[in-house]
Amino acid sequence: MRISARNRLKGTIVEVTKGATTAHVRIDVGGSIVTSSITNDAVDELGLAAGVEAYAVVKASDVMVAVDD
Repeated sequence: MRISARNRLKGTIVEVTKGATTAHVRIDVGGSIVTSSITNDAVDELGLAAGVEAYAVVKASDVMVAVDD
């Protein structure tokens, strides 16, 4: 797989929950859970399921960081 995105997080899928049209895919990335919303069709086409290794790709032009004072 070749993509231009720099923000790729490798992990293992822990849960896939399908809705009417959109699925939530939860990926364990080094002990932190990242949740992605993608179409049910994409889940099926990619063969996503619990236990499968996958990448979470963060697609954004700006990422903000904040801290509590």
